[in-house]
Amino acid sequence: MDRRKLLSFIGLGALLASTGAAWAAISRSRNPYYQGPVSDHFDGLVFSDGRPAGKGLLDVLRWQAGKRDREAFPAVYPAPPQDRPPARVEGVRIVHLGHASFLYQIAGLNLLVDPVYSQRASPFSFMGPKRVNPPGVAFDDLPPLDAVLITHNHYDHLDIETLARLHRRDRPRMIMPLGNDAIVRARIPDARTEAHDWSDRLTLSDGLAVTLVPTYHWSARGAFDRRMALWSSFIIEARAAKILHVGDTGYHDGSLYERLGAEHGPFRLAVLPIGAYEPRWFMSDNHMNPEEAVRVMLALRAEEALGHHWGTFQLTDEGVERPPQALKAALAAAGLPQERFRPMRPGLSWTA
Repeated sequence: MDRRKLLSFIGLGALLASTGAAWAAISRSRNPYYQGPVSDHFDGLVFSDGRPAGKGLLDVLRWQAGKRDREAFPAVYPAPPQDRPPARVEGVRIVHLGHASFLYQIAGLNLLVDPVYSQRASPFSFMGPKRVNPPGVAFDDLPPLDAVLITHNHYDHLDIETLARLHRRDRPRMIMPLGNDAIVRARIPDARTEAHDWSDRLTLSDGLAVTLVPTYHWSARGAFDRRMALWSSFIIEARAAKILHVGDTGYHDGSLYERLGAEHGPFRLAVLPIGAYEPRWFMSDNHMNPEEAVRVMLALRAEEALGHHWGTFQLTDEGVERPPQALKAALAAAGLPQERFRPMRPGLSWTA
């Protein structure tokens, strides 16, 4: 067994060992994060987006142990210069912080979505996917934060250490799907957390509202809590723009995005994942590729799109440059201008 595969197995073993506390909690309560009424997407134990549960631990082992066409990330992947945002913006200004993290300055408020300032997207400080470029805005350069939006509880989206730092500094409102608040409060007991269901609409100010909507994904912090917290996308709506922000999603048959486009569109902007998609036999359930992301943009009737979830942490097998290359080809094949869907890098911004 080569060194890379050995490290993968060590990582899996450590992850299983780290879930002992979660398993003990589950033995005391069937779902350690959320107890609530049964609905069309919660059966009393786990959440569902209407699809089969998908790949499991045996499939992870098959992927890690099998013959892989993996292109390793470089140790350093240089990013544009870090952005220094203004204190407030009355219109819309969005800065990519890296991977799936963004700073939204909109209608006078400052929001972070899925902020990760840790060096690794992992439950461990010493192993797991390591960032290859710094955040697009240095932590000390962040403006005062009013709210943090969390799409789901995977470690590359819900980073407890970053949330703790933000809480100590600004005590922002932390908005997330059902069950994720329990994860945050276990580490930050006095955090201003609130958990909401799909279709809940929240007023952040007179000029800004957010709505939680479904996405094709899943949740887990360990090996025994799969789908026990909800996941979502966010519609961020101000007078200047209506934006759909998707943290992670599969494409499935595309019907969800046709429906969201019909019910909530058109959108001024869609912020969509374009990375972490190889190998397709394993990743397609929950991570769309750039060609599918272009279809989603069109289904949403979005004027423009920004692509994220690539170029900072290597989670899957494609090389660091593959997502923007594939996006360029997909736009050309669809007869669309390249500027309509930009692959974002840390430090790059978009304004409206």
